[in-house]
Amino acid sequence: MELNNLHCIDLDMPAMEGFRKFVSCWLYRTDDFTFVVDPGPLSTMPHLLAELRKLKVERLDYILLTHIHIDHAGGTGALVKEYPSAQVICHPKGIKHLIDPEQLWHGSQKVLGDLAEVYGEILPVPEANITSSEQLDNCGIKSFQTPGHAIHHCCYLLEDLLFGGEVAGVHSEVKEGIYLRPATPPRFILEVALDSLQRMIELQPRYLVIAHYGLVEPAVDYLQIASEQLKLWVKGVALLTDGNKSSSEQEILDWLLLHDKYYRNQAQLDSDIRARELYFLGNSIRGMSDYIGNLTAEERRKLCQA
Repeated sequence: MELNNLHCIDLDMPAMEGFRKFVSCWLYRTDDFTFVVDPGPLSTMPHLLAELRKLKVERLDYILLTHIHIDHAGGTGALVKEYPSAQVICHPKGIKHLIDPEQLWHGSQKVLGDLAEVYGEILPVPEANITSSEQLDNCGIKSFQTPGHAIHHCCYLLEDLLFGGEVAGVHSEVKEGIYLRPATPPRFILEVALDSLQRMIELQPRYLVIAHYGLVEPAVDYLQIASEQLKLWVKGVALLTDGNKSSSEQEILDWLLLHDKYYRNQAQLDSDIRARELYFLGNSIRGMSDYIGNLTAEERRKLCQA
C-alpha cells in the first residue's frame, strides 16, 4: 500500500465545541483512479472543495460512503454537483435515502437536535450516480457490509488498507496508550456488531482508517480492542441497569472509567475534545440499553456473568 496516495482532509467545525480532528474525508489518488471516502456534511463542503482544488483533483471516479449518517454523507449530493461523473458507492439499504433524503434528514434532526442544523441539510443524489457493488474491478476496492454501527454500514478494503468507518468505534490520538470508545446508537445488536468486527479481523488488514478519527496500525489490534470493548460496555450497562435498578449516565461513566483501560485514556484528551466525547457517550449508552431491554432475563444474566 502506497500511503503517499492517501490524504486526510480535516472537516473541522469551530461552531461546535471539540469538533476538530473528528469529522474527516479521505482522498486516495493514483494515476489510474481517484476516490474519496465519506465527504462529510453539507456545512463543511466549501472547505472540502477548496482542499480538493488545492490538491488539483480534477476528477473523482468514486465517492465511497461507509454509511449514510449526516456527518459522513450529508454533503454527497453537493459533491456530485461539482464532480458529476463520480459514482457513489454505498450499502444497498442506503440508496433510497440518498435519492430522497427527507426521512434521513428528519431522523437526523430527531436524534441530533441542533447539531443536525450545524451539519446542514442533506441534498439528494441523482439515482444515476448511485450504486452498490462488492468489488470495483478497475481499482481493486472490495466492499463489505458491516451492519454494527448502522444497518447501512460498509467497510472498504484496498490492498492492506481498510476504510473502517465506525466499525471499531471512535478514536482520538493520545500521548500514551490508545483511546477508543464504542459508537452504538440505537438500533444496536451486539451479536451483529461483533460479527462485523470479526469478519474485518479475518481480512488481516495492516492499516485501518477510523472515520472518527485517524489512520492506525496494526489494524487488527484496534479491531480486537473494539470487539472486547463492546462486550465490556454491554456487560457494564447490563449490570448497572439490572432488575428495577436504573443507573444514571454518570454512574455508568464512572464504571467504564474504572473497568476500561482504553476509555480511561479520555483523561489525556484536550478539555474541548473530552466534552465532545461525553456529549456522544449518551448515544452509545442508549443503544446498549435498548439492546439489553429486549433480552430475556436469562440472556441478561449471562451478560452480567460473562
